[in-house]
Amino acid sequence: MFKKILIANRGEIAVRIMRACREMEIATVAVYSDVDRAALHVSKADEAYLIGPAPAAESYLRMDKILKVAKRSGAEAIHPGYGFLSENAKFARACADAGVKFIGPTPESMEMMGSKTRARQEMEKAGVPLVPGASRGLQSPEEGEQVAERIGYPVMLKAAAGGGGKGMRLVHTKEDLGSALEAAQSEAERSFGDSEVYIEKAIVNPRHIEMQVLADEHGNAVWLGERECSIQRRHQKVLEESPSPIVDPDMRRRMGEVAVRVAQAAHYTNAGTVEFLVDQQKNFYFLEMNTRLQVEHPVTELITGLDLVHLQIRIASGEKLPFTQEDVKIRGHAIECRIYAEDPDNNYFPSPGKITLLLPPAGPGIRHDSGAYEGWTVPIDYDPLLAKLIGYGTDRQQAIMRLQRALYEYFVAGIKTNISLFQRILHDPDFQAGRLDTGYLDRLLTKGNHVGSPQTQGLAIAAIAAGLFSVLDPASAPSRNGSVAGTAAASSNWKQRGRSEALR
Repeated sequence: MFKKILIANRGEIAVRIMRACREMEIATVAVYSDVDRAALHVSKADEAYLIGPAPAAESYLRMDKILKVAKRSGAEAIHPGYGFLSENAKFARACADAGVKFIGPTPESMEMMGSKTRARQEMEKAGVPLVPGASRGLQSPEEGEQVAERIGYPVMLKAAAGGGGKGMRLVHTKEDLGSALEAAQSEAERSFGDSEVYIEKAIVNPRHIEMQVLADEHGNAVWLGERECSIQRRHQKVLEESPSPIVDPDMRRRMGEVAVRVAQAAHYTNAGTVEFLVDQQKNFYFLEMNTRLQVEHPVTELITGLDLVHLQIRIASGEKLPFTQEDVKIRGHAIECRIYAEDPDNNYFPSPGKITLLLPPAGPGIRHDSGAYEGWTVPIDYDPLLAKLIGYGTDRQQAIMRLQRALYEYFVAGIKTNISLFQRILHDPDFQAGRLDTGYLDRLLTKGNHVGSPQTQGLAIAAIAAGLFSVLDPASAPSRNGSVAGTAAASSNWKQRGRSEALR
């Protein structure tokens, strides 16, 4: 087992990995940029090293600087988290060359799955169900027209090296194909340095469902259940849950078996996620594989009882998976909300600034993975994700109710957040009924801003006011002996009544 791990990331995921390392008695090394000197992950680490100015290209994406810190600190392994260098095959290869273990898949697996066209070609060989379309980049608009004629409109153009909706265009007619292809190729080149774009059939109102897989370095692979990721904005996931409201045990087993087949075809090791599009007839098609730990991994941890970061570290250290597929049991339901520093009233524009007050939620069934704290200044230089709020229950309805309660407890002052968006989602009848697809959120945002009943709104306002009053008026806060400050000699009414009853 490793004695020291460098976390090549920041924010809530860096903190989450450090907590796992501490539980495993592994020392941690943080890296940080100038603007992150006071970040939470820096204070949580055993060691921390400055690696450059705020721009990620000069700090968190500098492979040479990160490897220099690993050598200087004596770190034996690097965990990349998600984003930044987590799916960079060149970095994984540089780690191996430097004698530092990369906690993730091999560079070869990353390269295979990093190109959507190459991945499609390999999955065709493995007999994995694919969305109808081309498995190589288009060479001309005329070629695109031929494929579109064969599979039928509407079609989707996608960047081979893409992600996050970049280099993606929905095309409804032949007349629009040429200009859409040019725009997609241009955006793909700017975003990924690769202009390759391919074409596939556009599935109308699909669901986006992914399957978590784990594979060790001894040939063992398992699936750990699906996550419903259909609630998206601009092709970015907003809320995830597990299990999916539409996946039954048979469909789960079939998806899981296909996901393991994908991992084995890619000679995959460590944690990964196989993503599927699901049509209205519940047919599922391979979309891509994310070769890293996912933002939404906590929902899988809650329903399986497994710690994915612990398992990632153990697999990277050479251990075999400590269980088989038959040992994996799914219990209960979990839902994750991604809390962002963004302004819902200004088209969800990023809202950097100082957090002047923070009242995080707690209570039964609530998990709060956060990289923020009261008094911290949220920088504008990075993704505005502050925290992940996860609710767990014995069933979906209980998970929803617990999250609703937690969101009413959650208060952040000094910046704007998207907390109100989740209140809208969780109270929406379509969401509660599980009527979801990738266009769900766009439809919801065209509706009014009403959230819940007047009674629940009033309770929310009262809870926030009470929390603010207790924070802003120290005289009202309880003292250590349980009485109100300044009135320690006075007994409460319930206590007096209890004593009177005891004397009778």
